[in-house]
Amino acid sequence: MSVLTHDIELVGTLGRMRRTALFDSGSSYSMIRRDIAEQLEPLNLLPDPENWVFETARVGELIKARYRVTLDFIFRDSTARFSDEFIVFEDCSEEVIVGAATLQKWHIILDFEREEVVYRKTAERMRRA
Repeated sequence: MSVLTHDIELVGTLGRMRRTALFDSGSSYSMIRRDIAEQLEPLNLLPDPENWVFETARVGELIKARYRVTLDFIFRDSTARFSDEFIVFEDCSEEVIVGAATLQKWHIILDFEREEVVYRKTAERMRRA
């Protein structure tokens, strides 16, 4: 298993909302379903959308992306704000997927033994790292 779920609050210039995100170490990028993204942030066209084609978990199935958004996300028990670019998909099986690039950027660890998403709880600790 390379995925865990965790509740987060997504924050954009148009609004904020709580969602259960899939934290997926097997996904290169963070992704968000279009209907969710549009409520949070204006969509930005990818510079070369013909090159943003991804294989899904189903072998041989491809999905294309045309847009991206930059969002902050917050864990319920944390004062730290995390942010990254999310690739927008029309038909994504999950509402929000936090991928490996975001996990690495923010030192978020997936502890599969305890089935926990481990992250820094305060912004102050993040500055000291």
